[in-house]
Amino acid sequence: MHVSIFDLRDTLSRRSLGLLKFTLLCLLAYAPVLQGQQAEPTSDSEKQTVQLLLQRIDSLEASQKQLLDRIAKLEKAQAGSPAGVAVAASQTGMESVAPSEEQEEMTEAEKMDVNRTLLNIRGFGDFGLYGGNQKGEHTSFSLGELNLFITSNISEKFRFLTELVFEVHQDNDFEEDLERVLLEYSLNDYFKLSAGRYHSAIGYYNTAYHHTTWFQTTTDRPFLFQFEDEGGILPIHNVGVSASGQIPSGKLGLHYVAEVGNGRTSSSPNLEPVQNLVDENTHKSLNVALFSRPDTIPGLQVGFSAYRDVLFPLGSAGIGETILDAYGVLARRDFEWLNEGLVIRHSPRGDGHIFDTPGFYTQISKRFGSYRPYFRYQYVNASPNEPVFPQVGLRTGPTAGIRYDVNESVALKLQYDYTELRRQQAVSTLGLQVGFTF
Repeated sequence: MHVSIFDLRDTLSRRSLGLLKFTLLCLLAYAPVLQGQQAEPTSDSEKQTVQLLLQRIDSLEASQKQLLDRIAKLEKAQAGSPAGVAVAASQTGMESVAPSEEQEEMTEAEKMDVNRTLLNIRGFGDFGLYGGNQKGEHTSFSLGELNLFITSNISEKFRFLTELVFEVHQDNDFEEDLERVLLEYSLNDYFKLSAGRYHSAIGYYNTAYHHTTWFQTTTDRPFLFQFEDEGGILPIHNVGVSASGQIPSGKLGLHYVAEVGNGRTSSSPNLEPVQNLVDENTHKSLNVALFSRPDTIPGLQVGFSAYRDVLFPLGSAGIGETILDAYGVLARRDFEWLNEGLVIRHSPRGDGHIFDTPGFYTQISKRFGSYRPYFRYQYVNASPNEPVFPQVGLRTGPTAGIRYDVNESVALKLQYDYTELRRQQAVSTLGLQVGFTF
């Protein structure tokens, strides 16, 4: 607990009043004795007691004067350097360590400012009711993700960030995942370095919207950017290092991102898709992104990215993977227009075949007070012979919905999806979702 010098001085003033009260009580208590001295001789024991009380009062007054002198020295030192405070404190006897040791402790305290290093935690969650006409699907109440977004400013240059997510899968069992775990170093606006588990900077959506439905307008992500454990076809997560920053470009507002990571698991579809501890091969994935946020058009961002890796499914000599993405978005408080397209190219070694999977989505919304209607159309077309995700096939169709912000912490979303599939019946789904933050 921190007590200032001025608080201590006020405390001593209160103690002075207490000392005065104590003295008056003593005089009142011995008034009969003093009066009796005029009538009859006082016993030796009574004289001795009175003498002890007077000595005690003198001692307390002397102690008070010493403390007030020490406080005066501290007040004077406090107006100077931190080292002066340390020396003054040691001279007053408030600390038993030598001045040099205390100065070192003061320096460490400045480096580890508690107000800066305390963890900051934000919580996000959602709950919904979903149903559709797909075979085997049942209308169900569903718990969504519970996301704890945790950050800590370790120092002026270093910051820690993590997303701890609790979610339920198809087997109705809870699972917890550290979706992002990053130690970030910021030299300046032009160079920032992160190490750990991050969201790959492929395109726009993956780094603009993380593990919470609260910030996104819709109830779910576009199919292209579904998470790996939910059937997604992109390496959404990666473990490695990432460098980013601004590029001196005036009003163009250019930025860059360069990433090197383990890439995704490819040897078996039953393994964890993110290589958190051990890479199954020595080849590393590379990703480079460049985008612009021009000052002349607030909310506009245009950019592209290029991702490269080599996958090694069982029985394969290797499959080259290239992902090219381009986008243009206009994201403002009352208006949103997102447009993003990409192609995933897989080139098996020793085989002349090349498999291209194109995809895109476009999404538009407009806010009217607390209401925000939205529309999205998305398209993905993978070959039935695709060597990495042959189960995807064709998926295309519209999404329409409305978001209602009850207040700054709770939002309701009603959404309808219609999805056409290759050689299968089209799927219609309706969902009602409650999103919240705390």
